[in-house]
Amino acid sequence: MDALSNDVAEVLISQERLCERIHELGRQISADYAERAPALICVLKGGYLFLADLTRALSIRHSVDFMAISSYGRSTQSSGVVRILKDLDADISGKDVLVVEDIIDTGRTLSYLIENLRSRGPNSLRICTLLSKPARREIELHVDYVGFEIPDEFVVGYGLDFAEAYRNLPYIGILKPEVYQRD
Repeated sequence: MDALSNDVAEVLISQERLCERIHELGRQISADYAERAPALICVLKGGYLFLADLTRALSIRHSVDFMAISSYGRSTQSSGVVRILKDLDADISGKDVLVVEDIIDTGRTLSYLIENLRSRGPNSLRICTLLSKPARREIELHVDYVGFEIPDEFVVGYGLDFAEAYRNLPYIGILKPEVYQRD
């Protein structure tokens, strides 16, 4: 892991702080859904570690499903073209749905996903994101649960990647620009 850590300019959010905040979110979500059993929809691939820790922090019944969408490819910026790579396995009509996202940047990808999910007739639809980058927002979204607001930096770790690397870092770090600006 040292080779990967060498590409990180700075640790933005430590492993300990991630754990603390996820437990706080778990308590808040559990209280808000006390009499319900929400369907948590994890947006792959970046959200898988966050979802795993969040589900363990919940004290309520819930189900888990996954979607994979893409708008980045190997770039550090969204292309604006959203593709569904993996759809839900379960029907969400009439269910309370909580979308679990790793990061909200421009809001375009999540906006597309929310409209897609709304068309499926859920009882309610809320958003939980580990990271929010408001300086980059192009589409305003109501986000119900935010782990951390972060500056406009390219971050990796704890599930977030660059070209499929760095997901295994146990913290959120700022990637050195020379790493993603290589030819």
